[in-house]
Amino acid sequence: MDSLTLKLILTPTLIGAASLAGRRWGPAVSGWLVGLPLTSGPIAFFLALNQGMAFARAAAVGTLTGTISQAAFCLAYGWLASRFAWPLTVLASSLIFAGSTVALQYLTLPLVTLFLTVILLLILANFLMPRRPEVSSSAGMLPLWDIPARMVIATAFVLLLTGLAPMLGPHLTGLLSPFPLYAAILAVFAHHLRGPAPAAGVVKGLLLGLFAFASFFLVLAALIEQVGIALAFAAAIMVMAVFQGGSLWVLQRMSG
Repeated sequence: MDSLTLKLILTPTLIGAASLAGRRWGPAVSGWLVGLPLTSGPIAFFLALNQGMAFARAAAVGTLTGTISQAAFCLAYGWLASRFAWPLTVLASSLIFAGSTVALQYLTLPLVTLFLTVILLLILANFLMPRRPEVSSSAGMLPLWDIPARMVIATAFVLLLTGLAPMLGPHLTGLLSPFPLYAAILAVFAHHLRGPAPAAGVVKGLLLGLFAFASFFLVLAALIEQVGIALAFAAAIMVMAVFQGGSLWVLQRMSG
């Protein structure tokens, strides 16, 4: 099976499954689920297949660094959602992500130091998020076409970024791949159809999920050149599962 076929099958399958689970358990869980590397993970996999291990390792370091930009996006959306309509909120949050990405191009830290820095900043971001009750509503309010639309948009993003990767270089490709496209789609739908509180719930859940996201790319960057694609991804997924389980426990405590 060639890499294009994998992209066209794997990405929409992952996104569709996460969407259905999010509909079942609500906006915060939906945001927590997209903390998983549902687009950046496939991007890393296809980069390793098409560009080689060294390129994929450098991109993984960039993606780990880009977790900081995701946290900035979440903070911006969480605070702006109650003040502005969704178009301005998502535009301003995306601009903050872009500004953070530009600044982070010049950040070079040893891998473990970078990971610890990301973890500390995620803890700070969770602390700074606005505290507001999440308003639940029926999943039936969502249009029938929204999950297929999410699958198409996410797949297009993977195809575009992996296609541009040789031109962008590994570090910038890695920095751009964590753009929370899927979380932005979820937040926009929640904001438009249900109001600002559920939209803030999405990005709050995403922030909790980013601990697992960061752990995935730490392990991937540390191992992929040493042990190859299969073992590196297997180890990254196992470590990610541990972190994701811990963040789910926190999410349940916060919701309880």
